[in-house]
Amino acid sequence: MPELLRVGVLVSGGGSNLQALVEACRTGAIQAQIAIVVSNEPSAFALTRARQSGIATAVFDHRTFASSDAFEARIRAELERHRVGLVCLAGFLRILSPRFVDAFPGRIMNIHPALLPAFGGKGMYGERVHRAVLASGARVSGCTVHFVTAVPDAGPIIAQAVVPVDDDETPHALAAKIGTEERRLYPLAVDLFAQGRLRVEGNRVRVLPPLGSGLIAETR
Repeated sequence: MPELLRVGVLVSGGGSNLQALVEACRTGAIQAQIAIVVSNEPSAFALTRARQSGIATAVFDHRTFASSDAFEARIRAELERHRVGLVCLAGFLRILSPRFVDAFPGRIMNIHPALLPAFGGKGMYGERVHRAVLASGARVSGCTVHFVTAVPDAGPIIAQAVVPVDDDETPHALAAKIGTEERRLYPLAVDLFAQGRLRVEGNRVRVLPPLGSGLIAETR
């Protein structure tokens, strides 16, 4: 039996999306296993979630490194030590350098709490995103799973989910609605990768059909 895809997850906070991936791997909804969880924040609750599930963890506080290059080199070494085939960013609040991204070509995913390419880029994370969406007057928002490139939030889009923005919406309420969709969508995207069903064509992602299906679906 072939070895399951080995996933490394990078986290900085509570780890709700990490938990969704952990549970999906446990139930077999994802044909993968989480081999290592890495955080730059020693107090991140995501680390507790991982340890409670028996998953190896590592902490590399970026503030203790002489440079961002040294910080990233340590994370890269840890991921390689655990033979990771896919890197998932799950609330990792550090922008990765082109050198790091190039070390895992087409093998880094991120989930963003808006419908990219809108409301993305440097500084757009967490509540900032939801406040910007509400200020814009947008009638819908959602979340996006995408491959990571050297340009923040600009990589090929794998999957998106849409939620309505109500007239009396608050950032907190919008975050809760989108969070529910994130925890559904991220495991689906990771499983498509694990099955070898994602093919990048330029800046688009084609989802290949299951073996023997004869159908082709697109995510954009």
